[in-house]
Amino acid sequence: MHLGCSTPQDVLDAISKHGIQMVDVKFTDLYGQWQHFTLPVEEFDIETVFEEGLGFDGSSIRGFKSIENSDMNLIADPTTALIDVVCAMPTLSMVCNIVEPVSGEAYDRDPRYVAQKSVEYMKSTGLADEVYIGPEAEFFIFDEVYYHAGQFSAGYGVDSVEAPGNSAFPGHGHQIKMKGGYFPVAPYDTQQDLRSEMVRALIDAGIDIEVHHHEVGTAGQAEIDMKFKPLLQMADQVQLYKYLIKNVAKQNGKSVTFMPKPIFQDNGSGMHTHQSLWKDGQPLFAGDEYAGLSQMALWYIGGILKHINALLAFAAPTTNSYRRLVPGYEAPVVVAYSARNRSASVRIPTYSQSPKAKRIEFRCPDPAANPYLAFAAMLMAGLDGIKNQIDPGDPAEQDLFDEEVLKNVTMVEGSLPGVLDALEADHDFLLEGGVFTKDLIDTYIDYKRTEEFDAVRLRPHPQEFVMYYGI
Repeated sequence: MHLGCSTPQDVLDAISKHGIQMVDVKFTDLYGQWQHFTLPVEEFDIETVFEEGLGFDGSSIRGFKSIENSDMNLIADPTTALIDVVCAMPTLSMVCNIVEPVSGEAYDRDPRYVAQKSVEYMKSTGLADEVYIGPEAEFFIFDEVYYHAGQFSAGYGVDSVEAPGNSAFPGHGHQIKMKGGYFPVAPYDTQQDLRSEMVRALIDAGIDIEVHHHEVGTAGQAEIDMKFKPLLQMADQVQLYKYLIKNVAKQNGKSVTFMPKPIFQDNGSGMHTHQSLWKDGQPLFAGDEYAGLSQMALWYIGGILKHINALLAFAAPTTNSYRRLVPGYEAPVVVAYSARNRSASVRIPTYSQSPKAKRIEFRCPDPAANPYLAFAAMLMAGLDGIKNQIDPGDPAEQDLFDEEVLKNVTMVEGSLPGVLDALEADHDFLLEGGVFTKDLIDTYIDYKRTEEFDAVRLRPHPQEFVMYYGI
């Protein structure tokens, strides 16, 4: 339950009112994983939690400190206070910022701080005073999952009653065909009540939900759409969204993954991200240009398309992301923009002609992204487009997956090392206003190359045994 707190005193009052016994503090590592630790309520102190900070070992968190300089502090944000329904014992949860313990200064590698700085930079330009973000984070709901990767063996398996895979059991007979999962009713859609339970948990936590439904992919692919919110608030919500959805699924004997491409030959999970700029309460993306957009919106698109491969290092940040970003699976791999055309990297939704509904939709991101870094990077690219009046070119109205058309279009980079190389070469736009730092970018790239790409590159693949064992 979201508590509607504004001040530390509000939090203290809520602790008393709701009989809270534990206070949980959460923060996000550089690569998007939520972390936490918990205080008994007897140890809760306003001055410590909201001013001095709660100490932790930064050397044990990916992408943070080295061991000889490891002390870090958390400062809780009272506006994020809620009762954590995942916990059996009455527990109040808050999201935190990370600060240096001696100076008290914000930590430059704290993803939440990067998101805050991106919004402050936008305001400093005078171009806009608010940016709204609306992500569509898709996911799969499985009945059973296993995986292992050792020196002498490796493998994985997923199973769903909607599309029995490795179990070989026939299920209930109403199986969803490959790529046939968009909007079927029960008994094909077996996850209606589970998704509804997830929605109620999200709403109780203060997240406004617009709709939920089965997605295109078989085996329980789902989408629950959050109503757009300011950038920082939405980044916080994405972390909470993933946490609650996974845990509601677990409580019901299911397993949820936000991994972009868990099933071969089926659609992957994206996080199409809707974006719009506002100033003085007025939308800035509505106008008389293409698809009812303003010139500012077109320049914003120009910035997204110019920096698209560098953006993907944050927005599609895993080796698995590039199993999804391939032609033929409704994945937006073409560097282009269009109204209605879902094969373009940037789409202009046309459901409503209201100026307030005018927005652009960047379709390449996936839910493996760290939302703080991904949303901040998208905003910085768009602002760069506006400042430099970057022309996005002509819109693409043809089928961008037609075989002949594909020969003459530009594709996004098709691998994690490709987008990391792009980020290494093209990141000056992220450094504007000190939003991102060179240190953060270098640390991020190095980890992704050595701990993720190399971990896949150096291991034999099961398909290689199929193809090569008998040579």
